[in-house]
Amino acid sequence: MTLRSRFLLWIFLLVTVLSACSVSPQSAQVPAPVTQPVSASPTLSPLPAPTLTPTATRSPALWISPAVPEKLRIAARLSGISVVENQQEANVWLEVSSKSQTEGPKSEWIYALVAAFPTVRDSVTFEELKAAWSGAPASVLMTPETFEAMKTIFDGATASGVQFVSAEGLTDALWQNRATWAIVPFEQLNPKLKVLELDGLSPLRKDFDAARYPLKVTFSVTPSGSAVSLPRTNRSPQKLVTVVMTGVTALVRATALKMEEKGILYPAQDVRDWLLEADITHISNEIPFAVGCPYPNPNQRRLIFCSDPRYIELLEAIGTDVVELTGNHFQDWGKQATLYTLEMYRQRGWPYFGGGADLADAQKPAIVERGGMKFAFIGCNPVGPQFAWAREDGWPGAAPCGSAWPGKPKGGSGYEWMVDEIARLKAEGYIVIATFQYFEYYSPDPRPWQQADFRRMADAGAVVVSGSQAHYSQAMEFYGNAFIHYGLGNLFFDQMGYDNPSSGQRTTNTRRAFIVRHVFYEGRHLGVELLTTMLEDYARPRPMTPEERQTFLEEYFRASGW
Repeated sequence: MTLRSRFLLWIFLLVTVLSACSVSPQSAQVPAPVTQPVSASPTLSPLPAPTLTPTATRSPALWISPAVPEKLRIAARLSGISVVENQQEANVWLEVSSKSQTEGPKSEWIYALVAAFPTVRDSVTFEELKAAWSGAPASVLMTPETFEAMKTIFDGATASGVQFVSAEGLTDALWQNRATWAIVPFEQLNPKLKVLELDGLSPLRKDFDAARYPLKVTFSVTPSGSAVSLPRTNRSPQKLVTVVMTGVTALVRATALKMEEKGILYPAQDVRDWLLEADITHISNEIPFAVGCPYPNPNQRRLIFCSDPRYIELLEAIGTDVVELTGNHFQDWGKQATLYTLEMYRQRGWPYFGGGADLADAQKPAIVERGGMKFAFIGCNPVGPQFAWAREDGWPGAAPCGSAWPGKPKGGSGYEWMVDEIARLKAEGYIVIATFQYFEYYSPDPRPWQQADFRRMADAGAVVVSGSQAHYSQAMEFYGNAFIHYGLGNLFFDQMGYDNPSSGQRTTNTRRAFIVRHVFYEGRHLGVELLTTMLEDYARPRPMTPEERQTFLEEYFRASGW
């Protein structure tokens, strides 16, 4: 084959290969487009119905932080929401509120710094409490739940000074170790605990400012729409009631003379605020008011007394709410003056007790209602003299402790009507306060028969038993559920000094006295505060100095066996 023939053959083969690799548009198999009139409806095959799985609505489940106090736990549980122990299982939470939280139910809980009742110290600074929290130098008792709440206040400070104790054992623990303090929720206070001021603030006081008080914790519920109902606080001012008990008032002799010289309100100028602050101020006025009462004589030897009717302005100025008439001088100026005095009290709306227009009137309790609580005051005079006792025949005077005049009761007997009446009043829901115009002693210690008589009133149901007779203050005790003070001392009476009949020595201890503030909340006796006075100028009690108060309290705590 020639060279030319080979070249032509190669060209032919190349063209054949290239033709086999290409596809013409005419020969390509493209599916024809589907055309359909616009008005025609497509025929669709029905799809199977989907199987729907219902979404379960989760029931509310509440988790309560260990920091939440018991009373608030109970309130939350009453909302009916199921409570779970594991925080991760909950969808509702009750816990210490964060600072940024602004919505949802909230409750502000007040806590108190306390010590054993026979503690002389009255006030602590928050800096001192923080030091005690860290163990320098004192220690602080509390329950584990209170500790969990307090951790938010003490900013993560080392709690080496904290000791755990049960709520039931806390009071006894403080009494056993007087150097310790404790922190408790306000609702767990009781009279055997002394509430210490913290930076000058005490939740037992009527002027308490919660905004400035450091021991408070806010608890809240999240999310905000949860159906959990919480009390707004554990300390509502409207539910707190203070009752101030006082000792002897006798506006006669030198006291009356000072009132004439320096003004009728002179005796109260230094203690008036203590008396006005109370919701119920008790005054034991032993002396009748009498028209034509002689001008006061400071050297009067005859113990037959009356007061000028103008002097009642003093009792008005101190906010008197209830008047005790057990005094053995109530009949000194005769029947007419006694009835006149009773009418003066009625005109001012002051209920009286322990004395009256006749025996039935003298034995009736004085009823006072405050803060949703009912108080009943009842008292009697076991001493006499007989002419001072009220009688069934219309003779006015003090209520005898015996069942009927003229039988003079001996120690421990003759108190049946008092016992029965206290039991009845307690059964009817009254908070009963019982008082005595008892035999006078010039030493702090109560006599055995005196203890038996006072304790009998406590056994019958009295919450407070108070001796109104003492010119020389006497000791006190906790007996069962009652606080007994055997003698408070003088309020307004001129005894700057006194010749002690038993020792024959001159004493000035008649200048020293107690005013006792009792605090009640929601029907409970929550606390006792001892206010201490020193008589000046034969007429004017003043608050004791810190040094005087320390000496006085230490002496009387020892006399009380504490």
